[in-house]
Amino acid sequence: MLLRLSILMAVAVAAFGATSRLYLKDGDYQIVREYQVLSDRVRYYSTERGDWEEIPLELVDLDRTKKDAAEREAAIAADAKEQAVEDNAIHAERKEEARVPEEPGVYYASGDKIQSLKAAEVEVNSSKGRTILKVLAPVPIVPGKSTVEIKGDTAAYRATGDKPEFYMRLSDDERFAIIKLSRKKNARLLENISILPVSNEVVEDLKLMATFKKQVSDRMYKIWPEQPLEPGEYALVQYTDGALNWQVWDFGIGPAGK
Repeated sequence: MLLRLSILMAVAVAAFGATSRLYLKDGDYQIVREYQVLSDRVRYYSTERGDWEEIPLELVDLDRTKKDAAEREAAIAADAKEQAVEDNAIHAERKEEARVPEEPGVYYASGDKIQSLKAAEVEVNSSKGRTILKVLAPVPIVPGKSTVEIKGDTAAYRATGDKPEFYMRLSDDERFAIIKLSRKKNARLLENISILPVSNEVVEDLKLMATFKKQVSDRMYKIWPEQPLEPGEYALVQYTDGALNWQVWDFGIGPAGK
């Protein structure tokens, strides 16, 4: 209790310069450092004149003086509590950021453990054949319809639970999301794309999941689904609309069955 009062007084000194208002019954007041109620008078230290003075007790509104002091102390305590909450939040965010490796990528959070997800190998399948998508290297523009696929029926990494939380350190200021993959023979479909002739405009069809996103620091975010994910195949993607430059990290929910 004494420690709490000491902290409160320290905050009061910083916030108000250790002064209070001694109210008079005519509505006026004196700014005082402290005051003492004697038998028939009030002795106070005037901050304006820098000296001790006295005034008849019958002229002083002690009830208003005490009420004002209580309200000011309550405001100080509320401000101190709000500041403590803000400081704790900043500390928690810094601690959260320090948990995640500095290298760009996706990291799965499970309790106190952080695990790195391996980037998936993505292919663009068109009538011209298959093109392996290199990280940060856009796909050559070839008019027509194509599919963007990930090799294999299932992801090697299986997340725990149905509302997994991930951290993403972006390699660039791009969009990012969780998408649901559909299965194909020996592959999983990321999206269908169409490249229009002449204009080379790219029409994409990403099946984005509804997610919550929280920025932890510069280019670092926490992302998790709004609703529980059904068993199946999913991926986190970093991309720029129309640029065909996906970076993909696949994961699964539930057993890796057919």
